Amino acid sequence: MSPLDPAEDPEPSEPGPAGPQLVLCVPVRSGTTGCSARFFRTPLGERTAVGFTSEAQLTATLGAGQPWIRLAEPALRALAAPLGVTTVTVDPQLSAPAVAPAPNTLNTLNSLNILQALNG
Repeated sequence: MSPLDPAEDPEPSEPGPAGPQLVLCVPVRSGTTGCSARFFRTPLGERTAVGFTSEAQLTATLGAGQPWIRLAEPALRALAAPLGVTTVTVDPQLSAPAVAPAPNTLNTLNSLNILQALNG
């Protein structure tokens, strides 16, 4: 029997990823024991891990001051799984919270409330 080249083994003994790995720029935050991945929420409120396909995408969305690390997509999933986070969002666009009413709107609402109280 001739020795088998592992690259030619039709059933390798150690499973490996099929195809190229997606490497992501993952936003992190610093803590006392190192850094940890940041998790975000989808528009429906579900927690999600986030990764960007380039530093430029991350910077455009979160700003130049956002620290980040490179992680393969399966590694990001493995970090998120123990926290119950099953979704990974790639290249999300910035989604800001709803804007508070302008001060003039608040003054108008307060005036209407006072008028209703006086007339009611």
